[in-house]
Amino acid sequence: MLFDLTNHFLIAMPSLEDPNFARTVTYVCAHNDGGAMGIVINRPMEMALGEVLEQLKLDASDPRISAQTVYAGGPVHRDRGFIIHRPVKDYGSTIQVSEDIAVSTSRAILEAISRGDGPDETLIALGYAGWSAGQLEEEMQHNAWLSGPAAPDLLFHVAAERRWHDAAALLGVDLALLSGDVGHA
Repeated sequence: MLFDLTNHFLIAMPSLEDPNFARTVTYVCAHNDGGAMGIVINRPMEMALGEVLEQLKLDASDPRISAQTVYAGGPVHRDRGFIIHRPVKDYGSTIQVSEDIAVSTSRAILEAISRGDGPDETLIALGYAGWSAGQLEEEMQHNAWLSGPAAPDLLFHVAAERRWHDAAALLGVDLALLSGDVGHA
């Protein structure tokens, strides 16, 4: 592994046509010699958190909690929930990604969110994206992705439809100016 993309955004290049990843921004939660795991953060589902909570027999204490958007986090385990959150607190099945961002998969965090005493900032997704050892590095060499450090404001406060362009803009890239025909020099 030449570089660690943990706590980075992967921004799909305009030429990436895979329907799972075209025009996406993926937050990389873990990247090591064994592979990588990330969560797509700009594909809202036609499902609100209230529906997820209802399936778990939990009631939201506030209608705004029930209305929170759920994202399609990737093509792997689409039936499994992942909560990117801050501040960092261990809810049982929690991975600390950075000093101030964690990812949890436990029922305990959803119970806390439903009661209104969960993390202040959350992004809830079903499913994740996974890459085997060397796969992401190979995709990077083939210009499938731009990458740059994650920005919590973009994760939690920018509208989903703006995240792809705004993530690239953080790197000084205007995606509208990139050609879909990418080559190697």
